Amino acid sequence: MGGIDRRSIDRRSFLRRAGAAGALGGAAVLGGKELLVAQESSNGHDAQHSTTGAPTRGHGHGAVGRVDHARNGFTPQELLTEFDTGVVSTDASGRTVREFEIVAVDKEIEVAPGVFFPAWTYNGRVPGPSMRVTEGDRVRVRFTNGSAHPHTMHFHGIHPSEMDGIPGAGEAAPGETFTYDFIAEPFGTHLYHCHSLPLIQHIHRGLYGAFIVDPKKGRPEANEMVMIMNAFDTNFDGGNEVYAINTIAFGYLNEPIQIERNQLQRVHLINVTEFDPINSLHLHANFFNLYRTGTKLVPDEFTDIISMGQAERHMLEFSYKFPGNFIFHAHFTEFVDLGWVSSFEVS
Repeated sequence: MGGIDRRSIDRRSFLRRAGAAGALGGAAVLGGKELLVAQESSNGHDAQHSTTGAPTRGHGHGAVGRVDHARNGFTPQELLTEFDTGVVSTDASGRTVREFEIVAVDKEIEVAPGVFFPAWTYNGRVPGPSMRVTEGDRVRVRFTNGSAHPHTMHFHGIHPSEMDGIPGAGEAAPGETFTYDFIAEPFGTHLYHCHSLPLIQHIHRGLYGAFIVDPKKGRPEANEMVMIMNAFDTNFDGGNEVYAINTIAFGYLNEPIQIERNQLQRVHLINVTEFDPINSLHLHANFFNLYRTGTKLVPDEFTDIISMGQAERHMLEFSYKFPGNFIFHAHFTEFVDLGWVSSFEVS
């Protein structure tokens, strides 16, 4: 199959090409690079192959080749499980103080094998660092703008107006530094993002991350993960071509998330998908306790699917009864075909 001009491709034409390639046992092309199409052999087994001829792992979906995580400067596993708790000290009143250093940097990242995106980042990664504090902590974030555009950091939560991270209240011009200083409240699964104008570009380009505020009394011990549902308009036509959890299309399908049977799993799920009003998560062969916005100690609902608008976020808790490989994905098939499908490997 010949190359496709990145400037002219849209997601629907890509899906049409992907469907044809799948029927022929081939691969679709995006920006002159191959992206694997879901395909199954006549006996029902996966028949997926990389550009080198080596088989790739998956359940009917996956990507030809691999994203160069070293070039990106971050891995899907790091985005999933790393929490930045800041530099910790105590003020004169005995309050815990957590200090963070965040730098905005323009950086090209690879969001699917051979598919690159001109991102605007916090600390060189998309999403930015998962910042974690405890309710009542004093939070100080020294934000330096190393980008070519004005940027801010707007934290969802309760804080003074001068710390709101909007133009006129915490916006840093290129080369400038601003320090956000506030008390963390309420506890929950929260979000931070740039609030400079035009807002649609500053969020879509990658300026967002998780802001986790733990309750003072803590929560039961669990394996904790951050999953940010995001997407990328690679040709800037107002529609996304790539969908993912934590940026990398099919990232946790070809490299499944390793967890243990009967171990409590806690997921901080955040939706920052631009250009689509709703995103969702469906957990296969299991149900989860849903804590809306993570602001309660008891669950609001017991379900296997949740739909979320942009900036909506929730906390999910579950465990697996059986070992094996279990997928989870958006319950909108177009998102699945374009990268938003992942899996747990339960041991």
